[in-house]
Amino acid sequence: MGKLLHPMPADRKPFRVLFVCMGNICRSPAAEIVFRQQVSEAGLNDSIHIDSAGTIGYHSGKRPDPRMADTLRRRGYPIAGRARQVTARDLADFDLLLAADPENLADLRRLDREGLHRGKIRLLVDYCVDKEADHVPDPYYGGQQGFEEVADLVEDACAGLLDEIRRKRA
Repeated sequence: MGKLLHPMPADRKPFRVLFVCMGNICRSPAAEIVFRQQVSEAGLNDSIHIDSAGTIGYHSGKRPDPRMADTLRRRGYPIAGRARQVTARDLADFDLLLAADPENLADLRRLDREGLHRGKIRLLVDYCVDKEADHVPDPYYGGQQGFEEVADLVEDACAGLLDEIRRKRA
């Protein structure tokens, strides 16, 4: 990825992206980690704020699943972050909330009781460029191939997302 040719004006707030899956230990932290690296390589750290959360709080405070972390580490990504549960406040605080699958999408929409944020709640795979998928599958109960598939989808979707953010904010 090349460097940004026109830096963001000092008075413009960073674009805020929240990745969401069920437990925030596999898919959404993978997206956060991958996107953070892509944004860094593009020289846009000051322009884009990135976080992830889960629709349930069961894993709150835990690090990414070791199998997901190993998969990403082998691809050259630094592993960081701890799970947290998505809140109603996140709907207002983030410019874009990207769900891993239709169930997480429905959960986010239920959290948006008045429907004020519907336009910024989408599926992550909506940004895929090379891969075709209707969701990012949960690899938690499967084998290594599931984690590889998640990493492939997330890398593709995050690259497409970065391109779209660059176009819209140029």
